[in-house]
Amino acid sequence: MASPTSTKKDDVMMLLSLLANPAVRADLYPQTTRTPRPLISKRRWLRCAEGVSLWLAVMLMLFVHPLYAEASDRQAGQAEEAGQLYLVDSQGNRQQPALVLDSEFQVRVSGLLADTTLTREFRNTSDSWHEGIFVFPLPEQAAVFGLTMTVGERRIVGRIEPRAEARETYEKAKSAGQHAATLEQQRPNLFTSRVANIPPGETVRVEVRYQQPVSYRHGEFELRLPTTLTPRYMPGEPVVEAATQWQSGWATATTQVPDAAEISPFTVRAADVDERSHRARIELAIESGFPLAGVTSPSHSLVTEADGGRVVVRPEGREVLMDRDLIVRWRPLTGREPTAAVFHQQWQGEDFLMAMILPPDVTGPVLRRELLFVIDTSGSMAGESIVQARSALLKGLDSLRPGDYFNVIQFNSQAHSLFARPVPAEGHYLARARQYVEGLNANGGTEMAGALSLAMAMEPAPAEGLVQQMVFITDGAVGNESALFDRIRTGLGERRMFTVGIGSAPNMHFLREAARWGRGEFTAVHNTGEVNRALNGLFAAMEAPVMSDLTVRWPTGGNPVEAVPARPGDLFQGSPLVQVVRGVPAGGELEVSGRLPGGRPWNTRLDLGNAAPASGLNRQWARGRIDELLDAARLQGEAPDEPAIVALSVQHGVMSPFTSFVAVEEQPARPAEAKLDTEAVPTLLPAGSRDGMLRYPQTATAWPLLAALGLSGLMLALAMLLLNRRPA
Repeated sequence: MASPTSTKKDDVMMLLSLLANPAVRADLYPQTTRTPRPLISKRRWLRCAEGVSLWLAVMLMLFVHPLYAEASDRQAGQAEEAGQLYLVDSQGNRQQPALVLDSEFQVRVSGLLADTTLTREFRNTSDSWHEGIFVFPLPEQAAVFGLTMTVGERRIVGRIEPRAEARETYEKAKSAGQHAATLEQQRPNLFTSRVANIPPGETVRVEVRYQQPVSYRHGEFELRLPTTLTPRYMPGEPVVEAATQWQSGWATATTQVPDAAEISPFTVRAADVDERSHRARIELAIESGFPLAGVTSPSHSLVTEADGGRVVVRPEGREVLMDRDLIVRWRPLTGREPTAAVFHQQWQGEDFLMAMILPPDVTGPVLRRELLFVIDTSGSMAGESIVQARSALLKGLDSLRPGDYFNVIQFNSQAHSLFARPVPAEGHYLARARQYVEGLNANGGTEMAGALSLAMAMEPAPAEGLVQQMVFITDGAVGNESALFDRIRTGLGERRMFTVGIGSAPNMHFLREAARWGRGEFTAVHNTGEVNRALNGLFAAMEAPVMSDLTVRWPTGGNPVEAVPARPGDLFQGSPLVQVVRGVPAGGELEVSGRLPGGRPWNTRLDLGNAAPASGLNRQWARGRIDELLDAARLQGEAPDEPAIVALSVQHGVMSPFTSFVAVEEQPARPAEAKLDTEAVPTLLPAGSRDGMLRYPQTATAWPLLAALGLSGLMLALAMLLLNRRPA
């Protein structure tokens, strides 16, 4: 039986033969007996155009039909195998999904630090050898200190090396057919894992160990575990450069984000991956040392088990989908909230101390403010995020008092302000602002620099004695964070910047650092029901710093102190001072002093002899010291002190921008003749996001078919038009 394709081709050939027959052409174009008119040249031109149009239409039909058949077959296949992500190679051949990703988080919280063991399993379901590449988020203050690869029963412990050397080590092992894994830091909260030579049908496990500080604000502890990320906007002009084997993202390098390809993992729906993939098992063991009033989460339903002073927490269900941050909060019993704590560790003969001191909960005089609300309305905010952002801004408008001034700036590809300059917080201005905010929608790019420039250059309010503040509402989905921090640092002047994170997977690194460089505070709204809780604390902090002119005196006998942060900034209501110091033994008293609102002096002392034992303080100190070296370089406009950072990183086993972990098994595993395929494992679209944020790998599409159909339709229409316009 002839195939549909061959039948169509026979029909086309028959049409061609008919058109070539003079008799048929005579029937199609009968000669008239009228006297020739002077327009005979125009008739000939029309007949020529008609013939050319028909021939082109026939040729396009020959081109279109195979494309139509291929597209129909592809759509039928996808309908039969729904829920699969298909990659396409450079020749347009469809590849079956090969790697299935499984994750497990084991978290132990002790004191003010959380130690996490994150295990990734890369299961190769294909018949060929594979290299897996996975770009994933970690907490913005994570200190990564371990990498272990497991193949079968064999465990290979990774070592930390300068970044270029680690890449070379990995590439040599990959080419030699050895099992290998590497881990690189792209941003403080964004990392890339590569796993080479995963055998057909086998599983390779990669274990990453990191620690992070536990947040303690307004009498509540909080821990955030990111599992996915919002695709970032890459501003700047595209840079034409040769692609390297270390690039695997959907974005290309730009003048402002040269590493765009390394921070842009493909983003897909949960239905696009294997039903076993991108699920995580999570368990937290909280050893607080004091009784808890309860454990809650705005992101997941929890199951808790209390065992004395230890509470084990798991999300409900065996596994959770990796499409949102897991947020866990716990609160001490009323009256048992800590106001101070100190921890001690000895590591390689050196003493490390961590101290936390909470200032008194006091208020000062009410300040008159000039408040700029800046809201992100770019495409990444579409869906639930823009609903949260509008609610947050409306809450901010409600916080204004008589005597305050305000303005609203919204930005996407461009920035626009509601008023030319800040206006009084009065009835008709507020009503207009509320109506404006309620009508905001999300689309376009995230040109954050333009919004900052507009806010910084805005003419001030026509009133004296106003405290200048900015509330920046965004998901932080940008790739040029460093340049934005520089703009904030140099352009804010006397204004303070407070950031509000939006969405189920915001860029917390940007939110925290933007607030730090803006001498303000930050918060995050996980869902619309969280708006009041998150914003009440932030707006209370914005009233005024609880304590300024902070001085911290460690008992060092006059010797220099190596503390991080070296110079604490102002403290806001509900936020403690936390400092880690090296070289100070657990003895004597720590003295902290400062000024409360209104200029009143305040001081307190903490007995270091009561320090509780702890671990990981050396890593926390090293991570903080690396951050300060990077900050110093930014402030001085110089390149970072790379040798000093590498030395700290290697000594304390903590990753940095200039070092990476690499693990290599000595014996080759892949036969020399076996081909190695590379697959970039995607991340999941954050919950609540619109499909416009999907970033698929190269896929087979029907664009040639659509283009050909359009051309054929155009040619046939032209032919019909010419036939209808022929003289009778």
